[in-house]
Formats: sequence, structure tokens, C-alpha cells
Amino acid sequence: MAESWAIPGVDLHLEPSRAGGLRRGLTGALRDAVRSGRLAPGTRLPSSRSLAADLGIARNTVAEAYADLVAEGWLTARQGSGTRVADRAVVPQSGAGAAPRRRTTAPSAVSLVPGTPDLAAFPRTEWLKAARRALATAPHHAFGYGDPRGRPELREALAGYLARARGVRAHPDAVLVTAGFSHALRLLGKVLRARGVRTVAVESYGLDEHRRLLREAGLATPALPYDELGTDTGPLGRAGAVLLTPAHQFPMGTALHPDRRTAVVDWARRTGGLVLEDDYDGEFRYDRQPVGALQGLDPDRVVHLGTASKSLAPGLRLGWMVLPPALAEEAVAAKGHIDTVGVLDQLTLAEFLTSGAYDRHVRSARLRYRRRRDALAAAVADRAPDVHVTGIAAGLHAVLRLPPGAERPVVQAAVWQGLALHGLAFYRHERAVTEPLDALVVGYATPPDSAWARALEALCRVLP
Repeated sequence: MAESWAIPGVDLHLEPSRAGGLRRGLTGALRDAVRSGRLAPGTRLPSSRSLAADLGIARNTVAEAYADLVAEGWLTARQGSGTRVADRAVVPQSGAGAAPRRRTTAPSAVSLVPGTPDLAAFPRTEWLKAARRALATAPHHAFGYGDPRGRPELREALAGYLARARGVRAHPDAVLVTAGFSHALRLLGKVLRARGVRTVAVESYGLDEHRRLLREAGLATPALPYDELGTDTGPLGRAGAVLLTPAHQFPMGTALHPDRRTAVVDWARRTGGLVLEDDYDGEFRYDRQPVGALQGLDPDRVVHLGTASKSLAPGLRLGWMVLPPALAEEAVAAKGHIDTVGVLDQLTLAEFLTSGAYDRHVRSARLRYRRRRDALAAAVADRAPDVHVTGIAAGLHAVLRLPPGAERPVVQAAVWQGLALHGLAFYRHERAVTEPLDALVVGYATPPDSAWARALEALCRVLP
């Protein structure tokens, strides 16, 4: 029968199994306590002598159990500091009564998950100045129930900026302000379904969240092949629409080949289909001029979607669609009769764009992220020559190609190093028709400057 052991000073009871011996039972019980979060990161454990005396077992048994857990990365042992629970991500255990949880990163972990800029670098001072100017000059009626398309100041500012920086052909009346990309995709899913569309083709690699939103709208999401030229749109056939990241495929990092850009627009014209263009990080290209928006080839067949999530912060919940004229009224109706995005944030972003503060921030961020990208590429080349860094001409993440079979062990080892990290398999469509690759998707923009060097060193330690 298992005994209940109390560890002095931490008020924790363990229930180790006697099967396999005392050392294995104690090791397993301690490991489970750390894994479940009952022993928090940084908790100092009793000395092997005091714990052995309390449990009535040999001191060597405790010392050996501690050593096993140090070797596995669950504990740390430093002279003068004693034995402590390692500062690492806690992997929650499932069990009866456990509440469903979203994927999160423990506060103790350093995140290299792509999709988020350096939030510590958010331009608070300039944003506050823009907010004050916007608030001081806003008309009184701006704070009433607004136009569902969004504030005219922001739609006009976005139309001008997108034309100048991304080659988008847009009139302010074609711009619809949304609460981020997911909101826009929900609206489009509703519109497409009402139009009789039943299939929206997607890329073999991408975010499962986007596929889920389309499926919730009643739309099938078959995967398109992917190769060195980017997503192959040849098999589109009779699909009603296609969702693409043509300027910088997420997460592979390639730009859609010019021939395929032309081909997908030709498909849309020929069949009456629509191209949904996710231009999620178009401002961040480092080695040559940015790839222009696909929408510029045919504004009547391409819906251009963008957000401030990568350039500023996802917490702003500010996004936009540039819609073909034939789709605009239906999208507005799907959104509802009242604007659903905070008016002050809209007015602030409009001021931020028109004052030039947005351009200055993007230029500064581009330089900072390019330096990180270069440091990542140099460190990997030096420390792990069998790993190849790809997809780095643009964006806020890189793809690290691994030897076959290495992805899962590396991702697991990253957890022991206190890194939140995704393998390429995380983004693979469940019915992808592309040969699987072993790789990591490293968001080098995500950590704050204070954690970047530590994150890069930890990443290099786990690479094969």
C-alpha cells in the first residue's frame, strides 16, 4: 500500500509506488508533483539528509532521486542554492475534473512561438500622443453608434497606406474595419456560405484556427499541395474560394511564385471564385523590396486582409478587409448594423498612420528583427551545421529544417530548457498532400530584448 510522505517546508504530500523500489517511487512522485504544478518553479526542496531522515530511508536514495531529476531537467542543483524545481514550462496533466484549457505558455517559459511581435517594444509614448490628438479633435458624433464599416478617418488612412506600402487598389468605401483576422474570416465564411459556396481551399501548412473558423461556417477546407514554388493552386478546380498567404507563406516563409500568382487570379476570373489574401506581415521584408499585394492584380476577385497584430500588437484587435465592390454590402450586412470595434482605438490608429508614426515604428522594428534574424542564422550555422535555416527573407519567424525524425525530440527537449516552441507538424493540415518535413518554426520576434540572448542560447542547446 502506498504511503503518504510529507516534505518538510513545502506542505506537499506524495504517494509514490513501491513497485520498482524506493528510488524509482520517490523519483516518480517528485516528477509528478513538478509536472502537475504542485511544486512550482523555483521551489527549494529539502536537503537529501533532512528528507531522508523524515522519510526514514537512506540518504543515498534521496540523493540519487534528486540526481535523476536534475539530469532530466525537472530540478536544478547549485552549490549554495540547494536543489530547486527548474524554471521551465509546466505541462498540465489531464484527468477527472480537469477543465479544458487553451494552449498557453507558462510565465516561466520563454516563447519562440510565432505570431506575436515583441510586445515590450510597443510604442506606448507615440501611441499615447496619437490617442490624445485623436481624442482632442474627434467630432462629438464619433462616440455614438457608428458606421459598421468603421470610422471614416481610419478607412481613409488605411486606403492611403495600403496603396502606398502594399500596392493595394482601394477606395475608403471598400475598406471594412474588423476586430482582427479571425473576425474577418468569420464574416467572410458567413458571406460565402450565403452565396452558395461550399468549399474554400487552404494551404497545406497554416493555422488550424483558420480552418476551424471556415468549417464552423459550413465550408469544406481541402488542402492544396506545396512545393519549392509555394502553394500549388492548380488543383483548385471548382472550389468557391481559396485562402492564401502569397507574400510570405505561413509558416514556410516563401513568396508565391509569380506564375502561380497570375494563375490563381486567372482561376478566379474564369470560375467566379474569390481569393482571400492574408497579408499578415507584409511590411517585414529584409533582403529586397516587399512583395506587393495580390489584390493589385484584380481588386474584383481578391479580398485583401490585414491587421495591426504583427506590426503593433494583437491585443489591439484591429484588422481590416479591402473588399471587391460586389462583396462589400454583403460583408457589411454580415457584420451588423453597428460598428463592433472601439472608436477610440480606430481614431488612434488613423492618427498613428497619418502622422507618420506607424512608418517610423515599422522601420525601427524591421531593423531590430533583422538583427535578430541574422543572429539566429549565425548561431545555428555555428552550433548546429546540420540544421538549415530557411524562410528568412521576410517576416518574424524562421523555419529550421531538421534531420529526419528529429522534430519531436527537439520540441520535447525545448520544454526542458524552458522554451515554448512549435514544430512544423503543428501547422500541417490533417489531410495535407505534401510530404512531411521535420522542422522547427521559430518566432524570433516574440521574446523581449531582455530574453532574446537566453532564448537563442537555449534553442541552440537542443538542436541536433
